[in-house]
Amino acid sequence: MSTTRAKRSDARGRIVETAERLFYAEGVRAVGIDRIIAEAEVAKMTLYNHFASKDDLILAVLQYREEQVDAMFARAIERHLKRGKDRLAAFFAALKDWFESPGFRGCSFINARVELADAAHPASQFSAEHKERFHAMIHQVIADTAGAKVADAVSDAVALLVEGAVVTSVMEQSSQPAKVAEQAALALVAKAKRR
Repeated sequence: MSTTRAKRSDARGRIVETAERLFYAEGVRAVGIDRIIAEAEVAKMTLYNHFASKDDLILAVLQYREEQVDAMFARAIERHLKRGKDRLAAFFAALKDWFESPGFRGCSFINARVELADAAHPASQFSAEHKERFHAMIHQVIADTAGAKVADAVSDAVALLVEGAVVTSVMEQSSQPAKVAEQAALALVAKAKRR
């Protein structure tokens, strides 16, 4: 890779990582481009060479955030599986870990969708697509634990429990909603298994 291309890639990475940190902490609308430029230590032209608009940057940040969230959940689930939990219990333990992480401010995708208030915005659409992928992951976790038939019967309800736990955790500044959601999910799974 040429030095120029490496510098461009490095600058783009700094911009995205800086914007992700600021957007998550303060919101996509509250943080301006000038602040991102200053904290990423890039020139305004550098930012606009990579992103035609703030909206393009918001979308890139959410794409980056999805990679980070997916990797975080995969690592945490694997860690809890090694401790002897089944996949569903490991998922909820990972959820609790996330709620207890420093600077936890809920779901970036829910936050962005609410802030943007435009369902047609590309970042809003990506957020909705992310939720579909996240819910599919929950379905797979349940299927791995209790079978596909049970997952088909309860995964939508469990996904709602998880989303509610995320919001409630932010509102209460507590990780307890992960445990409440887990208990309700286990009851749903047990009931579906009896059918």
